[in-house]
Amino acid sequence: MLAGQPIIILKENVERNTGKEAQRSNIAAAKAIAGAVRTTLGPRGMDKMLVSSTGDIVITNDGATILSEIAVQHPGAKMVIEVARVQDDQVGDGTTTAVVLVGALMEKAEVMLEDGIHPTVIAQGYQLGMEKALEIVNGLSFKVDPTDRKTLIKLADTAITGKSIELVKGKLDGIIVDAVMTVAEKDGKKISVDEDDVMIKKQKGHSMDDAQLIHGIVIDKVRVHDGMPKQITKAKVALIATPLEITKTQMKAKIKISSAEQINAFSEQEREALKRLAEAVIDSGANVLLCQKGIADAVQFYLAKAGIYAVEDVPEKDMKYAARALNGVIVNKPEDLTTKGLGIAERVEEDNDIDITRISGCKNPKAITILLRGSSDYLLDELERAVVDGTRVVMDAMEDGTYVVGGGAVETELLMKIRDYASTVGGRVQLAIEAYASAFESIPRTLAENSGFNPIDKLVELKNAHSKGRKNTGLNVYEGKVIDMLAEGVLEPLRSKRQSIQSASETAVMLIRVDDMMITQSKAR
Repeated sequence: MLAGQPIIILKENVERNTGKEAQRSNIAAAKAIAGAVRTTLGPRGMDKMLVSSTGDIVITNDGATILSEIAVQHPGAKMVIEVARVQDDQVGDGTTTAVVLVGALMEKAEVMLEDGIHPTVIAQGYQLGMEKALEIVNGLSFKVDPTDRKTLIKLADTAITGKSIELVKGKLDGIIVDAVMTVAEKDGKKISVDEDDVMIKKQKGHSMDDAQLIHGIVIDKVRVHDGMPKQITKAKVALIATPLEITKTQMKAKIKISSAEQINAFSEQEREALKRLAEAVIDSGANVLLCQKGIADAVQFYLAKAGIYAVEDVPEKDMKYAARALNGVIVNKPEDLTTKGLGIAERVEEDNDIDITRISGCKNPKAITILLRGSSDYLLDELERAVVDGTRVVMDAMEDGTYVVGGGAVETELLMKIRDYASTVGGRVQLAIEAYASAFESIPRTLAENSGFNPIDKLVELKNAHSKGRKNTGLNVYEGKVIDMLAEGVLEPLRSKRQSIQSASETAVMLIRVDDMMITQSKAR
């Protein structure tokens, strides 16, 4: 107020929340998002059905998918969803754990704020707790050799357990690990894997058990001419990016024809040009052709006559993938084809049941394909999500060479160790560190709840086991027993655990420090 007149700083369409109201708003938003995915955590978690405004249905218990599908307006909620997105981008798994942890940290902060502890003190305690947690989790990790197929299969198994594909996970584990091991590249002692080198293709109408690992590529196209062979063995594949047809000129042009002889000459010249295109492919020694653009009818005829299997309008992404899988070179003109530039495969064939071309038996492929089959689109989509998670987890473990145990074992150990650490700090910050430690209870507690067991009983059993030095002890969600997770083979990559702790903690610290929210509302038209 100035001389009795109000001074208006913000526009009318700006909504402002300050102090405790802003803090409560962010805490409620974080808890709501965590509550939305909480019941999906663990092998016995429930599924969510998401229906879009257009009627599209998604059924899944994948945290990243659920949070990417729901529409939220609250800025605090958007920040929590960003945690899941970053976790999914960086690691590929552990999104639900990260979001549940954010919700627990904000819930603990709410109690401390009510007790009069300043947000800065809480943020400091959380930061110290995070640093200690990352140090502890490193000490709980184990080494894994990139060629240790047995351990990598256990990692893949843990990642895909709990999806709607339990019946075939035993087969998928091996397919996932073999796919990643095939495309992994070694540079000295360092292993690197590009997730784009593992292509996932889906086919509807078959049993899930028919999933296959193909050392090559599957293209959603068939041969362009019925006169071409349906199958080629010892394939030599030509890859051409430009159309094999007479292309239109850049500028408008007219040809004046005044006699029948000129028409015949013009047609003959066009046929000769198309024949030369076909002969360039034939002379290269290729018996299979993948063309990114169209193939003229005349060229198709000459290629079929030469016994060449040709596919037209192959998507650019599939062309690049085929080049890596077949170790071939994509050329712009048929004249540029060379014997050395042809891709090599054991077999190229057209599927009898569905319109696809399968190229398999590639030697030392730089890219590989996992072919999934299922009775419905919903099942196929969930199957794909499970395979993507499993693939990313195996990649992380191979690249880092480390893993930790699952089943809530790491979180229980963090809970115990960080509480011990808090007593060495003192002051009000100690209360914040203790609250930070308590937030890790949310993971084993949720695992127990989702599995139908009493969470208090299971937490007591876990704490008792860890107090006796059994640091790998976790919860068997099927039998309700507290057992050694290392012996049970429940394993997760260290990268996933570190990322979930770090992203959840940092997001909680940012939200706690907010005491003023100014939201610009869209003006009504």
